[in-house]
Amino acid sequence: MNSTPTSPESENTEGPTQEPIAQALTLFDLTPPFSSTTLYQRYQDMLLTWHPHRYANMTNNPSKYMKMYKKGEAMTKEVRAAYQVLKEWSENSIPHPTD
Repeated sequence: MNSTPTSPESENTEGPTQEPIAQALTLFDLTPPFSSTTLYQRYQDMLLTWHPHRYANMTNNPSKYMKMYKKGEAMTKEVRAAYQVLKEWSENSIPHPTD
């Protein structure tokens, strides 16, 4: 038996629940409906903003650099996970115009 708490990613074996979708929408500052192009552009912008190596020349203090590097790593993982959730959700849930 595993006594560790489960993460939201491990709970949604049958698809994303509303909470991860809401968190991902907030992170990406999007409201449905949105296009896949808009979602991808926000994803690219956020990856550029949070890329860990971006902090390399921001300080001469190694401990401060590592703190920001680790935050960048964590945010990059969060952005990637949120993008995957929104991508799957938009492909399956959002009605697409038939024009």
